[in-house]
Amino acid sequence: MFTVIFGREGCPFCVRAKDVAEKLKSDRDDFNYRYVDIIKENVSKADLEKSAGKPCPTVPQIFIGQDHIGGFTEFEAYAKAELGLYS
Repeated sequence: MFTVIFGREGCPFCVRAKDVAEKLKSDRDDFNYRYVDIIKENVSKADLEKSAGKPCPTVPQIFIGQDHIGGFTEFEAYAKAELGLYS
């Protein structure tokens, strides 16, 4: 499963999301991710909202496959419930 994390430099929740993704990548053969710095790659809030289909007031915004998971809190909860994080 491929995950994309949209974030920006200096965002502590973006760092935490990357940490969770790194842990999953090391624990699971079927997990990989890409981190997209929205400033460096010129991704606008409107772009994120179009992809998510709803407002995205904060970063990170995380997608697993084509599904918008949400921010860090939702990603961590999903990883624990569905992907065996910290089990």
